[in-house]
Formats: sequence, structure tokens, C-alpha cells
Amino acid sequence: MNRTLALLFPGQGSQAVGMGNALAQQYAVAAQVFAEADEALGFALSTLCFAGPEEALRLTANAQPAILATSIAALRVLEQETAVRPAYVAGHSLGEYTALVAAGALTLVDAVRVVRERGRLMQEAVPVGVGTMAALFGLSAEEVAQVCAEAAQGEVVSPANLNGGGQVVVAGHTGAVRRAVSVAKARGAKRAVELPVSAPFHCALMAPVAEGLARVLASVPVSLLNVGVITNVTAEVNQDPRQVKDLLIQQVTAPVRWEESMQRLRALGCEMAIEVGPGRVLAGLLKRIVPELPCVSLQDPTTLAEVQEVLA
Repeated sequence: MNRTLALLFPGQGSQAVGMGNALAQQYAVAAQVFAEADEALGFALSTLCFAGPEEALRLTANAQPAILATSIAALRVLEQETAVRPAYVAGHSLGEYTALVAAGALTLVDAVRVVRERGRLMQEAVPVGVGTMAALFGLSAEEVAQVCAEAAQGEVVSPANLNGGGQVVVAGHTGAVRRAVSVAKARGAKRAVELPVSAPFHCALMAPVAEGLARVLASVPVSLLNVGVITNVTAEVNQDPRQVKDLLIQQVTAPVRWEESMQRLRALGCEMAIEVGPGRVLAGLLKRIVPELPCVSLQDPTTLAEVQEVLA
């Protein structure tokens, strides 16, 4: 297979109880990833992934390392069972850390520790109820920016995830986000719904997280990247290890430029993508953003067989 390939890694919200279990039972390389993650964190993250409970898995401080470990377990199986060698990697928000592990920039152990702390900082940055997020459908990024300007009224509300396919997620103070939902509907949005999240990610209210994350990352080594990472902040390819930490710190308060990132993949000549990890969110987004770029999802032995068939 000589097609130019990209690997995509999911972000928070893709977690589900049972994720990674079938892979860990069938493949030693996957089981090894979970064992390393458990040891690095000092508790049984694997049990949380395989058996829940769901309320605990959904907590930001747990969901982030859980999704990362599950995605890397799936990646190790993909590497072992196929000849796949990606030209580029990208991840949605948290998934960018997974992409950096895939690129060789961060070790699995460092990455799960950092995202566990990132999740804890995010959970603590804004008291529950003070901030929220909402998904707006059917408006352009420019229209959403206008909606936010009208709805702010001295509070924070701004585009957080530029997901593409007419979907933009906004984040900020709860009152301002709810006003944005009303304004968006009045401006002709097809749909506007508040999301069940514990914090308003990727907006100015996350500034304390950026400071804390900078301290956490200070002692983490970054190795040479063996493949280019398309970053959330710039939607451009980065292969410079000196840029990695700064981009991750900026990412906390900056919008995730996912639509542009996927368009960049296409412009770079990518002919196929594989979503590696739990869920199929990114495959769905890519289908809306660049319909001509096929994407398959790998999350368990069944989907591995499907991926192998496509690659054959």
C-alpha cells in the first residue's frame, strides 16, 4: 500500500466503558500499554476503561489519560499487524498528545501523566456551573464569531472547536453561552445545543490551566518527531520539538482548528485517514469536511479486520 496516509486521534467525549478491553485481551502489545499506564499513574486506569463505572470514566482527569492509553493501545496493534506508516498525524484537543506519542515526541508514560494533570487542572479551573459549551450547527465560523460578540455582554464566549461541516462549538461563561445559543437560533442556526461538559474548554477561562500546564511540561523531555504533527493551534505541520510545549500550552485557551487541519491534510496530498482510538467522531467530521478523503476507524479487533481489508 503506497497511499499517503494520516492517523487521527480522538479527544474527550469519545470515551466509553469497555474501550480497549478486546484489544488488550487479544494482543499483548495492547495489554502492555495499559500496564504501563496503570504503573505510571499509580492506579488501575485499565479497569476504569474496561469496566467503568461510567461516571468515573467521564471525569476529565480520568477521561483524558483513558482515551490516550486506549488510542495508543490501538496504535500499537495497528503497527504490529499492518505495514502502516503514516505521513502525518493529528489529534483533536487531547488527541494532540496521543499524536505526539505516535510521532515519538512524548513517551506514553510522560503523556498519560501530563494529560491526567491537564484534566485535573481543567476540572478545577472553573467551578461547576460557571462555564459551559454549546454546539452551533449551520452557521459559518465568521457568523459564529459575530454571535459570540453579540452574546458576550462583558462575559467570555468564543469559538472553541472549529469542527467543520457547519459545526462550531463555543465556550465561556454559562450565561454568555446560553445567550449565544439564543442569538444563533435567531440568526438561522439549524440547531444550537448546550453540551454536557464539566468545564468550558479552549477559551480564555482556561488561562489558569495554561499556567499550570507550563509548569507540568517544564520537566518533560520532547524527542525528535519522526512524523509531522498537524497542530490544533496553527492547523499547520510541526516537526520541530522546540515548538511542541508552547503549542500545547497555547492550545488550552485557543480554538481547535479542526476543519482547517483536515483541509491541510488534503492539500498535503493525503489519500486516506485512519481514526485510531475509541469512537468514530473524527471519521464523521472528516466525511463532512473533505468527503473525497476516506477514513476508517480502528478501536477493536473487528474494526482492525476492516482496516486491514481497506489497506490490502
